[in-house]
Amino acid sequence: MAADRRTVIENCAIATVDADDTEYASGHLVLAGGRVESLGAGRAPEGLPDVERRIDATGHLVTPGLVNTHHHFYQWITRGLATDHNLFDWLVALYPTWARIDEPMVRAAAQGSLAMMARGGVTTAMDHHYVFPHGSGDLSGAIIGAARDMGVRFTLARGSMDRSEKDGGLPPDFAVETLDDALAATEETVREHHDASFDAMTQVAVAPCSPFSVSTELLRQGAELARRLGVRLHTHGSETVEEEQFCKELFGMGPTDYFESTGWLGADVWMAHCVHMNDSDIAAFARTRTGVAHCPSSNARLAAGIARVPDLLAAGVPVGLGVDGAASNESGELHTELRNALLVNRLGAHREAALTARQALRLGTYGGAQVLGRAAEIGSLEPGKLADLVLWNLDTLAHASIADPVTALVFGAAAPVTASFVNGRQIVQQGRLLYADEDEIARATRTEARRLARIAARK
Repeated sequence: MAADRRTVIENCAIATVDADDTEYASGHLVLAGGRVESLGAGRAPEGLPDVERRIDATGHLVTPGLVNTHHHFYQWITRGLATDHNLFDWLVALYPTWARIDEPMVRAAAQGSLAMMARGGVTTAMDHHYVFPHGSGDLSGAIIGAARDMGVRFTLARGSMDRSEKDGGLPPDFAVETLDDALAATEETVREHHDASFDAMTQVAVAPCSPFSVSTELLRQGAELARRLGVRLHTHGSETVEEEQFCKELFGMGPTDYFESTGWLGADVWMAHCVHMNDSDIAAFARTRTGVAHCPSSNARLAAGIARVPDLLAAGVPVGLGVDGAASNESGELHTELRNALLVNRLGAHREAALTARQALRLGTYGGAQVLGRAAEIGSLEPGKLADLVLWNLDTLAHASIADPVTALVFGAAAPVTASFVNGRQIVQQGRLLYADEDEIARATRTEARRLARIAARK
């Protein structure tokens, strides 16, 4: 959006998700130059110059765009497999297939994953990609290109694995990189693609996969590399009971202590899942401001357990929401995770006091921005922040009889997205992508899924 042109959105409920949880029953926003210029109660001021567009958002709730903090895009083409497995068995079943992916497969899978999230209100996505078969092409470039073409703000967590079956890990030997190759390729990806600017559309994090697929040296040197380059760190942590046992048997300590021993706790780190954490683990995360990507649907799909989200939040740990890979959350949507996070956590020790609707919305917006290190730029609607926002249509059969719009969004059925903006540029209209052909993406993902299945069956 040109700096001298404005978009005015009026007559909508607004949940700003700012520090005071400011809300307006009927308010307005003014967007200019890719940022939120102003917002408040009632209609926009008269006489605003250079108004290019006015949107009457009657019947809508406007929120910050949703922020996804954990995903594996490539898994879009292996959905519906190993549906009755726990994490370790699921990984063993699928690694031989995943090790056959190539650039066209990854591009199609990234498009499918991004399309499903974007049409459901995600404006900032991330992908933890850690499978790099030899000769498979430019996988990082394919993923970043897919996000750029769709207009979604994006963080690539450049993953890696160097602990294969012969070293006591889970991936097959042909599915991992060497320590030196992983570090070199990760540094190259950061230098080529990471943008540290305020309104960056692409950022890169250093992201060795997990304790059971990565050597101690890769974790340690990965942390050193990230801090030398000034980027964030991401990995899986404390996902299952089996992982805790693995760490104790191999390293003589639990996952949190092991991560701390390798430099993997800190305000520049976020970890996926963090289901099996004791009070000491939570205190260590709070002390170091290490973030958590909470993935309720995936945790349930793989029977991993219920993360202690209320306790993490009470301790001051930054927590965001994650879709996780579509092979463990076949819907591939984040807006449904608002509801799932609230419902799943109420099955835990805190019961009905676990999470409120507004806490769930905060997890999916500002909490995600915190976890990705971008809370100054996105995650809440405030003057000067980037104009990443969503118009949810609540004037529907599914929602119209619920008086409170935030309750309608979180407790109700998945709300239709009338419009979604990134940097003030609209990328979704009436639930359809404006810069990608969903039908063509569906055909491409079907084709590549079948091709991968044929290749894997021959090996």
